[in-house]
Amino acid sequence: MLAHGIFGGERTVVIFAAAFDGGANLKLRGKKVLVYGMGISGQSACRLLHAHGACVSIFDDESRFANIFCFEKNPLMQKYDMIVVSPGIKVIGNQLISHFIMTDTPIISELDLGWIFSHGKVVGITGTNGKTTVTSLVGEICKKAGKKTFVCGNIGLPISAVADQTDKDSVTVCEVSNFQLELSRHFDCDIACMLNLAPDHLDRHGSFEEYCRVKKKIFTGRRSQKLVLNFDDELTRGIDISKKTTFFSKKLISKGVFVKNNAIFSNKTKIVSLNDVPLFGEKNIENVLAAVAIAVKLKIKPAVIRSGIVGYRAPAHRLEYLGQVDGADVFDDSKATNVASAVAAISSLGEKGLVLLIGGQNKDCAFDDIFNRGLDFETICCFGQAGKEIFDCASGYGYSPLIFPTMKAAAHFARANAAAGQKILLAPACASFDEFASYAVRGEVYKEIMFGSYDKIEMSQ
Repeated sequence: MLAHGIFGGERTVVIFAAAFDGGANLKLRGKKVLVYGMGISGQSACRLLHAHGACVSIFDDESRFANIFCFEKNPLMQKYDMIVVSPGIKVIGNQLISHFIMTDTPIISELDLGWIFSHGKVVGITGTNGKTTVTSLVGEICKKAGKKTFVCGNIGLPISAVADQTDKDSVTVCEVSNFQLELSRHFDCDIACMLNLAPDHLDRHGSFEEYCRVKKKIFTGRRSQKLVLNFDDELTRGIDISKKTTFFSKKLISKGVFVKNNAIFSNKTKIVSLNDVPLFGEKNIENVLAAVAIAVKLKIKPAVIRSGIVGYRAPAHRLEYLGQVDGADVFDDSKATNVASAVAAISSLGEKGLVLLIGGQNKDCAFDDIFNRGLDFETICCFGQAGKEIFDCASGYGYSPLIFPTMKAAAHFARANAAAGQKILLAPACASFDEFASYAVRGEVYKEIMFGSYDKIEMSQ
């Protein structure tokens, strides 16, 4: 088990186990550590552990890693000083994790490991939707402010990959997923932001209540931790109200970051006109509000915040406008992997003339919230593993959806039938893994089908 504190800007870590020494740092030299999970986070954890002198063994449930020289084929038969678990490893019902818990072996997450070795300010951003956009935007604003900035976490670069490069003056902006928080006990960011909460990943957590509990672990209760919360989301609004809490809202509120007179304000200070925000849709206004609130907490000047926003370009596959096909506007929101995100995308575009491509691998979520609003979709194209379930749900609300075996087939249909005035939207409300390796691959394939080549995409813009 680990305990930690922060003294003079450095993290003090104490391991309550005979194998470790207490002190200003986690003592790893010569200690036997198992890294469970060999995705990008596990690989980064291995490098960090090795750099600090640990004797590293690895294990993964996939046999393709078994030929690596430090792979431990029978970890249940071994004793370790510590276990580091990657976010891709499911905790509930995991025999290996249960075994090490029962044997009192210290277990930490990759997120914990990276945080322990990080210095300077750490900003943690979580929520169901918008994490990547907010994280990357905050990173851009910090860079505009001249800060030594690291953007990491669920956004692609693990925190353990940048930890040793940080210093007392740096800012680490970390996108934090529920998978990373699930086993975390020690991650304690200086600024913690919760964007929103909606049902997602129920296949992993078992219930929405458990999903919310895991998400809220980003709030540690440390008195000096500053909070940024979404006032418009009922589930986040009531998490905490204190002098260190800043709310953001698309409505006018008495204090915080909000929209007034078609501009974003921080209390009485105008930050940026909405006309100058280079992101599309209502949900991105919410993302910008959150980024502004975090930047204000970091004491960045309003002019610098505005400059970072105006010059920002959103990551791909997040309600991304691609151009026109035969007069139809084409949008890629492949990152909309849950119902709430798909609803937000639909609301941003409006349902008139909307051709909706929806489907993939369901995460034990219901689709009623998309179809129970009486929206006037032009066409609903259901596809993939969840295609029949979505088809039945839409039909139950009086729609006449179409069904396709794959996203590729649905996209080819939409492309062949594109017409002026349409808005063709890929907002799957599902994971991609029934057909693709990731939402990003799904989005890229969608682009190729709709435009034939990336050159045509650039020309259409």
